[in-house]
Amino acid sequence: MSNYNEILCHAVEMVRKAGEIQLRLFRSTELNIATKQNDFDVVTTADKASERAIVDMINDIYPDHSILTEESGLSLHGNPDWEWVIDPLDGTTNYSAGLPWFNVSIGIKHQGETVAGVVYAPRLGEMFTAVKGGGATLNGEPIAPSETPTLTKAVVATGFPYDKAVNPDNNLGNFKRIMPVVRGLRRLGSAALDICYVAAGFLDAYWELNLNEWDVCAAMLIAHEAGAWAERFRPDRNWSILASNPTLAPVLLRELCGEDV
Repeated sequence: MSNYNEILCHAVEMVRKAGEIQLRLFRSTELNIATKQNDFDVVTTADKASERAIVDMINDIYPDHSILTEESGLSLHGNPDWEWVIDPLDGTTNYSAGLPWFNVSIGIKHQGETVAGVVYAPRLGEMFTAVKGGGATLNGEPIAPSETPTLTKAVVATGFPYDKAVNPDNNLGNFKRIMPVVRGLRRLGSAALDICYVAAGFLDAYWELNLNEWDVCAAMLIAHEAGAWAERFRPDRNWSILASNPTLAPVLLRELCGEDV
């Protein structure tokens, strides 16, 4: 685990550097907002600059490690045993609109298993970290999921895929089923933070369809190490994730796909 802790320390340095870039450009006129797949999928100068800063640091410290990033895809180097999975700016739509719900996310995989992860929300001043087998923290303090026993007392979050306008499998059916039976249903706009908030007990559960590995790699380790339930609940829509406190997970899984954990 000592090696994983050292890697996590370097990852923390990287997200802090990216966070500095994001705070400098936040609500500025220098964002150069553009679109990728469609008008719902945006990218900014901050996404690209954050990614460049992180990738440069990885290449300097771990030049033989592989890198998977949202903006540049997979960079294969000499050692396939190590892979850095990076979302340089998760919640870009929020960021580009001037909303503070955004973060930098880095998960580190060793031989295919995520062993360290950090999710940093610079505007909120929140740093979530985890190392395999070592628990999870928020700003250095241990975290754990809620103990909310029923959906009627639960505050949950969700999101909608970028292909929502053209694919009828767009989560609206799930939203319609779950919204009436929970205390509150939120759409906050950052998968990594939503999962971390489940890990810390601020949200009781979260689900979303058609995410990518970089959206959730670090956050899912943080959730697992905190004691939350976080898994892919559908095999046919990329990374479709349910994160929940352990009590509510079976109930929500039945609501989402008619199965139990």
